[in-house]
Amino acid sequence: MVIKVFLATSSGSTAIKKKQQDVVGFLEALKVDYTQLDIACNEENRMWMRQNVPEEKKPSNGIPLPPQIFNEESYCGDYETFFDAKEDNSVFAFLGLAPPPGSKGHAEEYEEQEDELQSEDDEELRQLEEEEEADVEEGEEDYLEETQEEEAE
Repeated sequence: MVIKVFLATSSGSTAIKKKQQDVVGFLEALKVDYTQLDIACNEENRMWMRQNVPEEKKPSNGIPLPPQIFNEESYCGDYETFFDAKEDNSVFAFLGLAPPPGSKGHAEEYEEQEDELQSEDDEELRQLEEEEEADVEEGEEDYLEETQEEEAE
């Protein structure tokens, strides 16, 4: 899966340039496989981006500004949603990617699996202990019956 970042290489807006740099820099730091698609020099990219940003995510004028982020054909979000995901340490989920081994998200996933396995082990152990108790009680009852029979004789 390749992350697509739509940006404008020749944007006159400093704010847009900073947002684009923030997204690209963060993806590089995380070693995420991504592709930059320029909407300033490539009309096809611009049209594709505009057509594939969901209506409810478009600004009031209907023209989404870069950066816009996709996972293949699936829309992830714009800079604001990316920033929120970054603040929540949920960028991989935002991008629709599994967290890499050794990351916090991967560790949490691993811990959940470990907890499930531990719960299953605890349940098995509890059942074995109950069975053992039942066997011991049954053995005690048999012993008492034998003892009582012997005493009765």
